[in-house]
Amino acid sequence: MIYYRAILLTLTLSLSTFACQSQNRSPEPVVTHHDHEVFLNQITYTIAMSDSTKNEKVVKTDEEWRQLLSSDEYRVLRNHGTELPWANKYNSHYEEGVYLCKGCGQPLFHSKTKYNSRSGWPSYWAPIREDAVIEKEDRSFFMVRTEILCSRCESHLGHVFDDGPDPSGLRYCMNSAALHFTPKDEPAN
Repeated sequence: MIYYRAILLTLTLSLSTFACQSQNRSPEPVVTHHDHEVFLNQITYTIAMSDSTKNEKVVKTDEEWRQLLSSDEYRVLRNHGTELPWANKYNSHYEEGVYLCKGCGQPLFHSKTKYNSRSGWPSYWAPIREDAVIEKEDRSFFMVRTEILCSRCESHLGHVFDDGPDPSGLRYCMNSAALHFTPKDEPAN
């Protein structure tokens, strides 16, 4: 019985490989959460500040998102969840650098716009570029709010409110689980 299962498995893999080759493409590599973290960690401050892929959309299946993200990241980014206030990674983080989308690596906020909103979540008075985020009406929990999504991969980041500081008067209240921080590069000697 084990012998027949091994033959069946070999035949299935051979057919899958043949199907990919007959369409002039190789099998897609499986990208894991670890691979995704390596990708995000390779985005330096200089690369983030010179990002020229502004209009390239990132589209993935639900299964691909599940493989890339931790369960908390998936809950926030793909299921529009919210993490607990004050118990998140970037609420009290004030190092100079850029906050990227945890889903696709797009630069979203610069540390120069971060401030202590006393809300329990990392807050910014402006995105790094106006077109880095998308605003969408959110009517969940019997409220009307403005949801903020990454413009590249449409992942949920948080919400924006009109009680922020000058010069914008806005408070982009984000989830740490939706962000990846890249510190400013040290100057070369």
